[in-house]
Amino acid sequence: MQDNEKKPALRFKGFTDPWEQRKLDEAFDFTVPNNTLSRAELNQESGSVRNVHYGDVLIKYGSVLDAQNDELPFITGRSKDDFKGALLQNGDIIIADTAEDETTGKVCEIVNIQDKDVVAGLHTMVCRPKNKTAEGYFGYYMNSSSYHHQLLPLMQGIKVLSLSKTNVQKTTVKYPKDKAEQQKIADCLRRIDTLITLHQRKYEKLVNIKKSMLDKMFPKNGASVPEIRFKGFTDLWEQREFEEIAVRSSVMSDKKGLPRVEYEDIISGAGRLNKDIKLKESEKVGIVFHKGDVLYGKLRPYLQNWLLATFNGLAVGDFWVLQPQNVSSAFLYYLIQSEAYQSVANISSGTKMPRSSWPLVSETLFSIPKYKEANMIGEFFLLIDRTITLHQRKLDHLQLQKKALLQQMFV
Repeated sequence: MQDNEKKPALRFKGFTDPWEQRKLDEAFDFTVPNNTLSRAELNQESGSVRNVHYGDVLIKYGSVLDAQNDELPFITGRSKDDFKGALLQNGDIIIADTAEDETTGKVCEIVNIQDKDVVAGLHTMVCRPKNKTAEGYFGYYMNSSSYHHQLLPLMQGIKVLSLSKTNVQKTTVKYPKDKAEQQKIADCLRRIDTLITLHQRKYEKLVNIKKSMLDKMFPKNGASVPEIRFKGFTDLWEQREFEEIAVRSSVMSDKKGLPRVEYEDIISGAGRLNKDIKLKESEKVGIVFHKGDVLYGKLRPYLQNWLLATFNGLAVGDFWVLQPQNVSSAFLYYLIQSEAYQSVANISSGTKMPRSSWPLVSETLFSIPKYKEANMIGEFFLLIDRTITLHQRKLDHLQLQKKALLQQMFV
């Protein structure tokens, strides 16, 4: 390997030496055993030994597992005497050797164990560094594409992909000779992970606030007013059939130049598009919709495919295009997200391909306030959704930034 192949594209100032390259079994000891305990043998409440389950490595934990701050399940009815020689140490790498996709081989590096007794569980393998390394470096490196691409041809299976310890040991790891450089790389990526976690929590909090307010700002079944109202509104809400609130459009078109919205273009439950559909090339026939119309996916209504249109276009597939009557577009949009509407829309016909029933939904009574209050409710939820979208965009940006760094900071 040439020297320039041993240096990453992006480095911290002051570091110029070529990186080391070693076979994994030269750099790590593989003699620490795992256990085969199932989820049924674990609990979240009490115990003396904690367990790292492969499912948590794949989904729950990041590249660095903080034993003091991340949730680790207890092993029921066992003590550390049952796991002699298997207790993990700071810096150990836990590899998930089985998954349903190419996330097989995802790792986490355990740190900050202190006084806790922790072992590696079902479908994991443990790599213990033979020499002292910077905390977090190998957790991030072994999850990067620079390392993970070596695992792809080694995965075996059809529905479930697995890695053997023998094959994993043959892979190659690359790292800076200077532990100070290792630490700078790890610290940089951990700072980004901290920001991602912060924005993820804010995002989830806002999503929960929205859900809670939908429950409280629309009347529950049988109630004439909601639990929470804006100050100054005291009138009873009126009962109206849904077809008095929204007209279902059925005008079809294949007009060129109009953007097409299909099921797969909408982020389920979020009401956002996952791509710029104006860049799609399509001549499919769809239902005409206009700015301010509400698109509701009637096929598998539990998927929550809905969209408040901000442009003119065609809805392709099993959509209802709803045009508001005597209420604002925003109010109608959030009414269809309420429990009162969802409970009716999900009374569907069909088993494999259930669809909402228009005759049932259109004749169902819903409580509606006067226009001014309805408009304020709609605008309130639009503000929440805009804030949620801002946090989601920030999250997306941070994830892309992290991905770029993972590609450029490793060899």
